[in-house]
Amino acid sequence: MKVSHYFEWEEYITGGHAQSVDNQRKIMDRRGVEYTTKPTLNADLLHLNNMGPKSIYYAKKAQRADVPVLVHAHQTAEDFRESFALSNALAKPMKPYLRYAYSLADHLVCPSEHNRNVVEEYADAPKTVISNGFDPEKVEGFDDDGLREEYLDRYDLEPPVVFNVGHVIKRKGLEAFVETAREMPDLDFVWFGYLNPAGGELDRFLKSRDTKRLVESAPDNCQFTGYVEDVRGAFAAGDVFFWPSKNENEGIALLEAMSCGKPLVIRDIPTYDWLEDGTHCLKASGAVGDFASELDRLRDPDLRERLGANATEKSHDFELNAVGDDLVILYRDLAG
Repeated sequence: MKVSHYFEWEEYITGGHAQSVDNQRKIMDRRGVEYTTKPTLNADLLHLNNMGPKSIYYAKKAQRADVPVLVHAHQTAEDFRESFALSNALAKPMKPYLRYAYSLADHLVCPSEHNRNVVEEYADAPKTVISNGFDPEKVEGFDDDGLREEYLDRYDLEPPVVFNVGHVIKRKGLEAFVETAREMPDLDFVWFGYLNPAGGELDRFLKSRDTKRLVESAPDNCQFTGYVEDVRGAFAAGDVFFWPSKNENEGIALLEAMSCGKPLVIRDIPTYDWLEDGTHCLKASGAVGDFASELDRLRDPDLRERLGANATEKSHDFELNAVGDDLVILYRDLAG
């Protein structure tokens, strides 16, 4: 079996989308599945990870050539809103565009049950839920005392540290993060990650006015590090993972935080119905006061330890070794 595993605009896309594609390729590497990253019909299956115009072109060619088309439903219009400059305006035409793009698939992969429920409105194609998963090797060694001290010193942080990891965009709950920090001036809040959806030189263009305003108005106890070269340092320095995101298809950084035994405070959204409040995490309605109340509870080190241990246990279900078979089985079923 050979898979044409194509990720259009791969050189420009970062974050969870790119990490998911990387995880898929790790799965194929580890299971001996032959693949090319080029779009080609000289394969048993065409797996598309970003439905740009070139992907649509090859999906239509594959249909005519009877090559099965598998499309990963990474994007929805709902998830696209509040991400970067002009994203709200673009979200409206994006929905009919994705409806057409997803309709070209013989099968759709959805990273979560919530994503599948949303994508039901987009296309009638059969759908399989397969987690993006996470690679525990990526955070291996996060618990090194030297790494923790290095990152605490670098950013002048005093434990217990409330932290987030990922692109700094409004949809991720940026306003809640900043305003909750303002409500709790005795705690250090730190957001590790790019200050825009793409990083690098596109910062000035892609960062929305609201994002700039919120970052610049943040209180002294709330800082944004920008890109960090070793994400293990973020998980080493942080004590409570604060994830106030408004909309997620899954959230790889959250899975990584769970793997590291970090207690979670999250917004109560449908994506995380599989996490039990009070067992795997603490959930808040989305009001700043509610987030602050839940974070205040986690000043208790015993509660942090209990929730973190439960989160780690739950995270094993999402390791690449656990989700990899599902992807390969789907490949074989579609390739025939």
